[in-house]
Amino acid sequence: MQVLKFGGTSVANAENINKAIDIIATAAQRGPTIVIVSALGGVTDALIEASQRAAAGDETYREHLQAIEQRHLDTVKALVPVANQSAVLSAIKRRCNELDAICDSVFALGELSPRTQDRVMSFGELMSSQMVAARVQAASLRCQWLDSRELIRTNSRFGAAEVDFAVTNQQIKNLITESEQQVYLVPGFIAADAQGATTTLGRGGSDYSAAIFAGAVHADVLEIWTDVSGMMTADPRLVTSAKAIPHISYKEAMELSHFGAKVLYPPTIQPVMQLGIPLWIKNTFAPADHGTLIEVDSPPNHTIVRGISSIGSIALLNLEGSGMVGIPGFSKRLFGALAQERINVILITQSSSEHSISVAVSSTDAPRAKTAVDEEFAYEIASNKVEPLRLETGLAIVALVGENMKDHPGVSGRMFGALGHNGVNIRAIAQGSSEKNISTVIQSHDVRKAINVLHEAFFQTEYKQVNLFIVGAGNVGSKLLGQLAQQQDYLLEKLRLQLRVIAVANSKKYVINDEGLDLNTWQEELQEGEPMELTQLVANIQARNLRNAVFVDITASAQVAECYAALLEKSISVVACNKVACSSAYANYANLKSLAREFNANFLFETNVGAGLPIIGTLNDLLRSGDVVNRIQAVLSGTLNYVFNHYDGTSSFASVVQRAQDEGYTEPDPRLDLSGTDVMRKILILAREAGVVMEMDDITNDSFLPASCMEGDVAAFYEQLAVHEAHFRQLYEQAAAAGKKLKFVARYENDKAAVGLQQVGPEHDFFTLQGKDNVVLFYTNRYVEQPLVVKGAGAGADVTASGVFADMIRAARV
Repeated sequence: MQVLKFGGTSVANAENINKAIDIIATAAQRGPTIVIVSALGGVTDALIEASQRAAAGDETYREHLQAIEQRHLDTVKALVPVANQSAVLSAIKRRCNELDAICDSVFALGELSPRTQDRVMSFGELMSSQMVAARVQAASLRCQWLDSRELIRTNSRFGAAEVDFAVTNQQIKNLITESEQQVYLVPGFIAADAQGATTTLGRGGSDYSAAIFAGAVHADVLEIWTDVSGMMTADPRLVTSAKAIPHISYKEAMELSHFGAKVLYPPTIQPVMQLGIPLWIKNTFAPADHGTLIEVDSPPNHTIVRGISSIGSIALLNLEGSGMVGIPGFSKRLFGALAQERINVILITQSSSEHSISVAVSSTDAPRAKTAVDEEFAYEIASNKVEPLRLETGLAIVALVGENMKDHPGVSGRMFGALGHNGVNIRAIAQGSSEKNISTVIQSHDVRKAINVLHEAFFQTEYKQVNLFIVGAGNVGSKLLGQLAQQQDYLLEKLRLQLRVIAVANSKKYVINDEGLDLNTWQEELQEGEPMELTQLVANIQARNLRNAVFVDITASAQVAECYAALLEKSISVVACNKVACSSAYANYANLKSLAREFNANFLFETNVGAGLPIIGTLNDLLRSGDVVNRIQAVLSGTLNYVFNHYDGTSSFASVVQRAQDEGYTEPDPRLDLSGTDVMRKILILAREAGVVMEMDDITNDSFLPASCMEGDVAAFYEQLAVHEAHFRQLYEQAAAAGKKLKFVARYENDKAAVGLQQVGPEHDFFTLQGKDNVVLFYTNRYVEQPLVVKGAGAGADVTASGVFADMIRAARV
């Protein structure tokens, strides 16, 4: 004997029912088959809506009933051969007439009791099962329709009746053993009490009906046919990479189904688990798929966590007070008050000090729960022994489930670390003594991100997905996006990183796509994008709440830099090519570093100094390993080094600067380079990273530019460079006459910093510095006589982009 149950989607229409008939026919060849069916998809909700409208005096309930009737009649006509339609159409019509009469009475009385509501809801399964039975008979199978109300005995708790298994099992056995049909077609979800009144087994009760029949006849197998290929490692609507679970134990399945795995109704497992009956979850629309087999003991596996599940619309009830400490009975009274209101407790956690206890309940039950608990503890609240119940809403539960967790230390740490790194705040934690479940209460808006983060941490061995938001699509930004496109396959194969560019913005427009932009066509998409409004873009980034999010700033904009704090507070890492933030007021710099630590985000800005050179990283490594930086000497402007390496008086100073700008070595405004301001920022950042509290005003700048060069706009700047050509020629000739070269040098020593133009001779480390190269000399406690030298190209779009790229990889791999 075997039991098959088909859910609402499997019998939603004639086409789907015919797929179910094929499955039933195949099963019937193996032996006698009991088939349990749900109502047509959506019909139960429609019946509830119609009855509630009737109770509210809304005459439109008749339209709803008419639509329900017509849907069933149309389905019969499409499903059952014409020669067999008459009887089933008549049966459906009788059911609908009876339903109309009940709802008319509800309308007249203006009252809808739980008993009447159960009676109304029963019509969905009664009509669907009779239609399916007619179709099975038309397929030349011996089929008997059974009314489950004559077989499943319950108490009179309407809406969620409890089964009397002694009576039920005997009634089912007696009927099945006295008949020799191939197929028994039974409506799910409904039953009857001892007085014959219709009851229901709770939403999802068709699964339960199937398990009741399977247990009663000691079936060889129970098959639940639905619209997914088994239980999944996570909800596939939330996690696109969720995988089917081929085998799972009863206990694990119960945990997953309790915590929101909607493919299975939680009480279903109990009747079959007691008898060790295998339970298959199968897909009506892909019957060849393996599905999920649930047994007493699942085969050994190497997966620590079996699945991740969640429940939404949760409220947390917090009872606190010093009067609770050491006083027995508080918990009993709390749960008694909730039980009196028939409020189900989903999760419990209590502090070891006994000062507080928290329970999670459905949000719909929360107002009643607060009223009941406050009334129960009215005396203690009035005497300040206990605070009024504190209610938190807008929450959800996310749970890890797996029997192997008990044998693997560190699962909780891994779970909390993954959530914390992505800014998911945990409001409460519960772990059963069996260690099969670790549950966390979090904000509802974090559920999608949390489940994806955990799925990645425990299942996603293929790759880690990183979501990038890039602001700045000019020279460096374009190079970066090109490098990303080139390296995507390599990163996926070698580093198991999937970098997705979710947004790209420039000063005029931005484009955003949750599935990731095509890196071959992003320019065209950006041209068609939204007008650039920075606050709106930041709000969009925050609202998406994506995991492993990295904001990449490739601008020189102070406005963009002002957004870093808001992003870091949402645990969105920031990679900054922009030097504005780290060279702003020290309080702002320190605050950004602190926010990154507090919210488990990365704030990386290697390209602030030396483009792609590992200068800041090297400095941080020295400090982390216990060294102390005593002195820094550096050439930190690729632009100025390029200019003074190429200026020899044969071409004008202005033309050499123009060439440097044309080749992409300067800042957008070259005055930042030539005035020494950019170098001041860089030595300031290095000093701060070395642990010194310093402001820009503390740095001495021995500028070589005449003051008039800094007046007006960039065009005026170039005009003044030409006017002062003699000044620049004199600087060059004086150095050349002494056999020296001009270098713009930054110095840090004894908590002081300075920048300025120097003449350096052949004996100096800077003398041979070519082209646009930068060089930094670190003199430390370990590098006293011979400094640690970092040297290389310090300007250019390609190398700067590669430095930003490297920071992105660092942020992604943490």
